[in-house]
Amino acid sequence: MQAPGQISSSSVHENELPFEDGANGVHYDSGSDAESDFDDEVPEKKEKSKRPPENSFSQQKLKAVNPVFTARSVIPILLLLGVFLVPLGAAMWLASNRIEDIQIEYTDCENLASRDHWSPIPQEYLRYHLKDNATVGSAQWMLATDDTQLFDDERNVCRIQFEIPHRIKGPLYLFYRLRNFHQNHRRYVKSFSEQQLNGDAASVGVIKDTVGLNCEPLSVDENGKKIYPCGLIANSLFNDTFLSTFEAVNGSSESYTMTNEGIAWSTNKNRFKKTKYNYEDIVPPPNWAKMFPDGYNSTNVPDILTWAEFQNWMFTSAFADFHKLALKNDKDAIAAGIYEISIGLHFPVLPYDGHKYIFLSQRSALGGKNYFLGYVWIASGGVCILLGVVLLVVNLLMPRRAGDVNLLSWNREVIARDEK
Repeated sequence: MQAPGQISSSSVHENELPFEDGANGVHYDSGSDAESDFDDEVPEKKEKSKRPPENSFSQQKLKAVNPVFTARSVIPILLLLGVFLVPLGAAMWLASNRIEDIQIEYTDCENLASRDHWSPIPQEYLRYHLKDNATVGSAQWMLATDDTQLFDDERNVCRIQFEIPHRIKGPLYLFYRLRNFHQNHRRYVKSFSEQQLNGDAASVGVIKDTVGLNCEPLSVDENGKKIYPCGLIANSLFNDTFLSTFEAVNGSSESYTMTNEGIAWSTNKNRFKKTKYNYEDIVPPPNWAKMFPDGYNSTNVPDILTWAEFQNWMFTSAFADFHKLALKNDKDAIAAGIYEISIGLHFPVLPYDGHKYIFLSQRSALGGKNYFLGYVWIASGGVCILLGVVLLVVNLLMPRRAGDVNLLSWNREVIARDEK
């Protein structure tokens, strides 16, 4: 007989769990909803795996083309490439060669030209590339004085007369060319402030201490004022001046007019913007002292948004011999005749054995005169033809049986898959 309040072991079912509430007649089955909820609340931890997911991309099983290069496929490809590239290169060379241009060096105009009379320019200072090798009369120069300049060493003007032997169709471009001027020097290339060019009123810390691109050693003057525009590039701005009109002389009928409008990229407006500096907070670069003898005021702070010559100069050249656009005429041809151009001499080159030129040129559909692309394509096509011929001769004299491509691993996989 059972004692009162006791529960026999036979009254507890095998799959029942006797908890404390079991004394009150409450039992929990192992398969009950309560136990399922409990299991859901404590999920089983999954071990982390570094195994890539099972897909074609991560398992590197994407479909791929595996070409097999044989003599039958390689030789025609090489010959066809050669036949295509050589004429292409020849067309590029011909387009460049058809461009007519005239180049005149005026480096020594101050030393060799007379102030009293016209004298011939030495032949080594002239270079003509004209249609049909046209005969050109000798160019001449004379040194003049510009009394409007405040400083004596800025008053020299080089007057150059040159002949155009026949009509040259437009568009025509006048470049200045510098040789032995190293715009590619590492310190020079990085000496500017992008914030200033963007029009921001950059602080001394920004223009002086920015890592990589900063204006050192021309960030501030001796009084601590910010230089605008700062840096070595802006300080060395090319400042020889060119009259925009080629004056017709010695019986020539009509002068030829060019302009500096549109000589810079139209997209430059996104980079070069009018400054937000107050003129009292900035000073011109040291080499601009003669351009701004009294410093900046409320009316003369340069607006680099509209200053195309400055914009062109700020794009540094990768070589020590380069040219930049100064004037252009997009439409008109220049008639045969003798023309005169006046150049204000302000940019020194003799102290470092530099050279400066004027360069009048046309353009082609591929741009200015540049034989490089033509030579590259001709050389590439010639190499392709040479290799194709060599392989063809070798294949004819010493033929070699090609292997069975079905034995390649990727082909065997396809074959095995198709057989299933």
